[in-house]
Amino acid sequence: MIRAAGQCPRTYPSPSKSQRCLHERLHHQPPRVGGRKVKADRILRALLWITLGTGIAVAIAYRGRFDVAALEGWIRGAGVGAPLLFMAVYALGTVLFLPGSVLTLAGGALFGPVLGTFYNLTGATLGATLAFLLARYLGAAWVERKAGARLQRLNRGVEAEGWRFVAFVRLVPLFPFNLLNYAFGLTRIRLGTYVLASYLFMLPGSVAYTYLGYAGREAVTGGAGLVRKALLALALLALVAFLPRLIGRLRKRPMLPVQALKARLAAGEEVLVLDVRTAADYAGDSGHIPGARNLPLEGLPQHITELGEFLETPIAVVCSTDKRSIQAERLLAGQGFADVHVVEGGMTAWARAGLAVVHGAASGEGGRRGRGSPAGSAESD
Repeated sequence: MIRAAGQCPRTYPSPSKSQRCLHERLHHQPPRVGGRKVKADRILRALLWITLGTGIAVAIAYRGRFDVAALEGWIRGAGVGAPLLFMAVYALGTVLFLPGSVLTLAGGALFGPVLGTFYNLTGATLGATLAFLLARYLGAAWVERKAGARLQRLNRGVEAEGWRFVAFVRLVPLFPFNLLNYAFGLTRIRLGTYVLASYLFMLPGSVAYTYLGYAGREAVTGGAGLVRKALLALALLALVAFLPRLIGRLRKRPMLPVQALKARLAAGEEVLVLDVRTAADYAGDSGHIPGARNLPLEGLPQHITELGEFLETPIAVVCSTDKRSIQAERLLAGQGFADVHVVEGGMTAWARAGLAVVHGAASGEGGRRGRGSPAGSAESD
């Protein structure tokens, strides 16, 4: 455009803040304030990490000097605010890996069996929720390193069973309580589901240990009915000890579809395939899964010690269908094997899916399946 001589150049008003933001969005640039928010978020995460790490380190270093008597005296000195102070201490102790059983016993001694149970359970749930949220917000790689294969089992359990799995691990102590709270934060379970299931299914253990703390205080102070209270405390502890076996029987068996097993083997996951058919069936016409280990169900109780190295390893139990596998899974779970699944449909389903089998007594018996193993790469023709 040509301007006439002496004509002043045209001026434009400077763009407003909203116009600048619109221009940045149209050109795929985030608003300038976004960078400051990201930086502030990183600083906050770093501060949380430092605070949490320091607190856990100090708590672990001094947990041997934890003085329950001093704690009880401090709580009693709080007067009407004692319950709130106790629940806050319990929640903080849960986050910092202090022994929850000691705090629960103290709650029973301080507040009695009824209110003590409520305060213990509420404090434990608050702490479990806080640990869950910290792990979810921080994306705690430290928890992943500590939990290891256990975190994979948690993820699979949550995906398969949801709140039922939370209920199961709260009733059956397969995982350390304090670490479990953080590990659940790295799964996809919803916060409300986690909190409600935790509160309800931590109740039996809380009742038993709270009453034990109450009975212990009564024994020290010479309260009436000591024998009755002691017997009731022992009965509650026996019930809590029996619960894992009862839940294990009532719980739906963890089934593993054949295609899921094949995918895990093909991906090189470490899985022990345990075939519990007779030796004749294992080597017979139907064949067996490549690399599977044969240990017949009839001899499993006598030879279960041979599987000691697989206590923390995923085990897939297979038979002709799945009836014998269910019995084997129940037996293994009762002996402390942490991750046992029944191959759904057994060898019948495996053959129906057209997956590869081996005939005869394979030389790969007795092994653990890892990366690059033949079982991991077996394909059907």
